[in-house]
Amino acid sequence: MDSYKKITVFDVAKAAGVSKGTVDRVLHNRGEVSKESEEKVRRAIKELGYERNVYASLLATRSSLRIACLLPEAVAGEYWDLIVQGAEKGREYAESFNISVDIYSYDQYDANSFVRAGEKVLDAAPAGVVLPPLFEADTETFVKKLEAKNIPFVYIDSKLDDTNYFAYFGMPKRDSGRLAAFLLCDKVAPEEVDKILIVRILRDKESRSDPSRYRREAFKNYVRDHYPYCETQSLFVSPQDTKDVEEKLDEYFAKYPDIRFIVMFNSRVHLLAKTLKKYPNDRRVVLGYDTLKGNLKALKDGVVSVLISQHASQQPELAIRSLVEYLVFAKTPLKKNHYMHMDIITRMNSDNYE
Repeated sequence: MDSYKKITVFDVAKAAGVSKGTVDRVLHNRGEVSKESEEKVRRAIKELGYERNVYASLLATRSSLRIACLLPEAVAGEYWDLIVQGAEKGREYAESFNISVDIYSYDQYDANSFVRAGEKVLDAAPAGVVLPPLFEADTETFVKKLEAKNIPFVYIDSKLDDTNYFAYFGMPKRDSGRLAAFLLCDKVAPEEVDKILIVRILRDKESRSDPSRYRREAFKNYVRDHYPYCETQSLFVSPQDTKDVEEKLDEYFAKYPDIRFIVMFNSRVHLLAKTLKKYPNDRRVVLGYDTLKGNLKALKDGVVSVLISQHASQQPELAIRSLVEYLVFAKTPLKKNHYMHMDIITRMNSDNYE
């Protein structure tokens, strides 16, 4: 075909052996197209190098497409606040194509709150959805409903491998746990690693949420394989009650004053800072995740040894961009899983993350 000829919807329909209406439904993600026909259309689009006239197409529909972000309620200075900031950057990109981004919030400690927010998303019938799967079983139920409506969804923070997600942007969930184990006990003889404290936060009362599970499991597997004399212990604290954190840590240190290795698999390691200052130990290694201001301060103060960054704000921004490019240009990601770089942060390089 003449490389200077403008490729049209009719050319795509002819090459795919389908009607113009079928091509239009695929381009606008309107469903009612068999999987075989959709594959033919997308193959023809790729082979012909077809590109839609973005603005003419969107204006012709006389309506704006919408992307829904189903996110935990954000508190300033905490992890989900970084996620919302990233979603806002994604919104700016989407709006340049007349696509709106709506944020639906829920209580991260209440599975029923997630279910209610999910129902609102379904009622809004968005063209795509971005979400972290905090409540696994409830998320599976929700995304099955999205699939039934042919609504693509993108995971951030973590993912459910057995669901038909469009893309994932986040850390490799098991590799990040192995990396934590390596950093925590690196260059220490196996016989010297006798005990590791894992500080966990209390979540929903029904235990339907455990977003760090895969990270924690990989960590424990690495410890078992490399430090056979080590015992891992868990201590649960309430992230919303600093007094509870301090009292439980005081009780633990009363029993194990020489504990050398402490890890938290979420973004709350700064909760330990005040108590750790009361029990100084030059040999102690404390590891946490994410570049929250409180975590960086604890790192600079010397009570936290190392942080692993997962570039939280980039995840929703990239997720929204991937949906925009799919909805506007019919482009699918080159790969399904987009793993974020795992940055290792110490006092030596912490200034670069403020």
